[in-house]
Amino acid sequence: MAKFFFGMNQSLDGYVDHDRFPSAPSPTLFRKFIEQTRGLVGSLYGRRLYEAMRYWDDGQPDWTAAQREFAVAWRDTPKWVVSKALQTVGPNAKLLGDDFEAEIRRLKAEVEGEIEVGGPHLARSLTELGLIDEYRIYLHPVVLGHGTPFFAAARPPLRLIGSDCIDGDVMRLAYVPV
Repeated sequence: MAKFFFGMNQSLDGYVDHDRFPSAPSPTLFRKFIEQTRGLVGSLYGRRLYEAMRYWDDGQPDWTAAQREFAVAWRDTPKWVVSKALQTVGPNAKLLGDDFEAEIRRLKAEVEGEIEVGGPHLARSLTELGLIDEYRIYLHPVVLGHGTPFFAAARPPLRLIGSDCIDGDVMRLAYVPV
């Protein structure tokens, strides 16, 4: 059975708007994301985050070695996209149909390993269905004041199962539903 986790960078005041963060992830944090992506059996995206992540489909001449490495890991990872607006998706991606709940439940039952859930709105829907197994918050020492919250709606009671400090200022917090 697959383990679904929702994890994103978050500000101290609870927002995940990566475009509004003052800087890119540190090399150490970016390395963690590369390794995490390599270990996935797949990623499950909502439309908005999938469209943003499509950036990694096409190499850029100014990318660093780490960015090229992440792009390869991202391209190699199977992706499932939940969207009513999209008609097609890119390479190594599958658009889920109207009965996305049944398809997601089938994925969870049939696939072994970790599947990343991308996007707070999709995570909200899967939380309501009781399908998120773990929440991973990468807590940054910034205050954004507004934006998209990590938790887009009410969530179940959570229990901390792990934490670590990355580069002295980012905390990774891992929670599971109780």
